[in-house]
Amino acid sequence: MGLIAVPDDQVATIVTTLEMRRRPPLRPIPETRFRLLRWERPRAETYRTLFRRIGGPWLWFSRLAIDDAALHAIINDPAVEVYAAVDRAGIEVGMLELDFRRAGIGELSYFGFVPELAGHGHGRWLMAEALARAWRGGVSRVTVNTCTLDHPRALGFYRAQGFVAVRRTVETFADPRLAGLLDESLAPHVPMLAQRR
Repeated sequence: MGLIAVPDDQVATIVTTLEMRRRPPLRPIPETRFRLLRWERPRAETYRTLFRRIGGPWLWFSRLAIDDAALHAIINDPAVEVYAAVDRAGIEVGMLELDFRRAGIGELSYFGFVPELAGHGHGRWLMAEALARAWRGGVSRVTVNTCTLDHPRALGFYRAQGFVAVRRTVETFADPRLAGLLDESLAPHVPMLAQRR
């Protein structure tokens, strides 16, 4: 068993793919102070703002690194559904993205709350909403990915909801903080070994 060196300007993470092959038993949707609103054809900058607010601490960067045309092609695809969790004042504080582009699969592409709300039990409500929408006619499997950069309780949370881990992969990528996609102060649990150019 050996260690594999990761270049100083790169980040490495272990990605766990989880799936659910049976619709879970119906349970009441937990009470919440939030509403879930479908974003029909969201603008790229509106989407990226929420994406960055939720995912910045976990180094979500993929939707920040593509141009507007590529982002619109994904989030405005009829088989992709983007939802924002909003508080009573109408401020977006959470995100749910479902991708049905692969036949028979409902993928939870993005799922989470802004950092100050993470870990306070709101995820159970959002997951109940996600599963109610993901399990629809023709769907035989619901999938989600998490990684070692995500919230420390993410993997356990998905398992508690009925997902089963089916695969692990290692992903390396250029540190998005060095590329200016995310602020250098984000994700302090992931040390920056190189300096921004």
